[in-house]
Amino acid sequence: MNSSSHGYNVSTGLSYRDAYSTAVAKNVIVVALGLIINYINGTLIHTFRKHQIFYVNPRYILFIHLVVNDMIQLTLTISLFLLSYIFYRINASLCCLIITLSIFTTLNTPLNLAVMAVECYIAICLPLRHAELCTIKRTYVLIGWIWVMSSASALPDLFILLATEPVQLFYSTMFCKRENLFRHPIHLKKRDVSYMIYLIGVWLTLLYTYIMIFLAAKTAKTAKSAKGDTKKARNTILLHGFQLLLCMLTYIAPALKKALLNWFPKHRVQILFASYIIVQILPRFLSPIVYGLRDKTFRQHLKKYLLRTVSTSIKPLTAAKVMLLY
Repeated sequence: MNSSSHGYNVSTGLSYRDAYSTAVAKNVIVVALGLIINYINGTLIHTFRKHQIFYVNPRYILFIHLVVNDMIQLTLTISLFLLSYIFYRINASLCCLIITLSIFTTLNTPLNLAVMAVECYIAICLPLRHAELCTIKRTYVLIGWIWVMSSASALPDLFILLATEPVQLFYSTMFCKRENLFRHPIHLKKRDVSYMIYLIGVWLTLLYTYIMIFLAAKTAKTAKSAKGDTKKARNTILLHGFQLLLCMLTYIAPALKKALLNWFPKHRVQILFASYIIVQILPRFLSPIVYGLRDKTFRQHLKKYLLRTVSTSIKPLTAAKVMLLY
């Protein structure tokens, strides 16, 4: 299917549309999941903002950066999902902006998880140097470097696009998809190489930190508290690994989808929707669980906030019932 504007044609790469009932069901599912996850993440951010104890801990700063990044990524991908159903084709310039920001936030997640794993490793294996190495200033510098590294991978796509495509592209409309926007062969080769580098680098970091923490757990037999902290850190690294595995599906998703579509061509729509839920939404649901709900300190403050919210909402209802009785 082609779209044209200002005499320039852009192939959408798609020739199917969902039935009305199917489209409504998919949009309701996606929006509901997005609202639930963003509400949970929003309560975590509010809890972080209200308690100064979290401001001075690099672990919580990295965690809340991950949460904010996930909220941005989730909002962008869901907005793009809705736009694809409401308008089907959108302006290429708007598409370029959304896709570029989505790539930024998608690449940020595994890098943030790797940095959090290193912080866990330092806390368990180098406890005497933790305060020296993991300072607040260095934490914010690392967050800045996360964005720099993501931009180093994402911005070249934009420069290649400007160099290889005519200006008319940005005035045209298209089905907004990365493969439709960044379609030059250089984009594909560059994406595969950068994804491979990210995949190897992050997984090696995670593997090294887990092995070192596991060895520390075996040697910490005398101190029960240290052993408990080490075991908790080891479990956290394992959960990081599972979350990272889901995030890394982004890197192998193009090849995986291509293989599945070749094997099951009749189930194209179902495969694309399932891959969207698994790759884009499910990993963002794990962030609050891994740290926000498992961490004792954060859980206590979050519980207090939720109880206070419930009590303040119940009081007006109780007062209204009393007034009705009189």
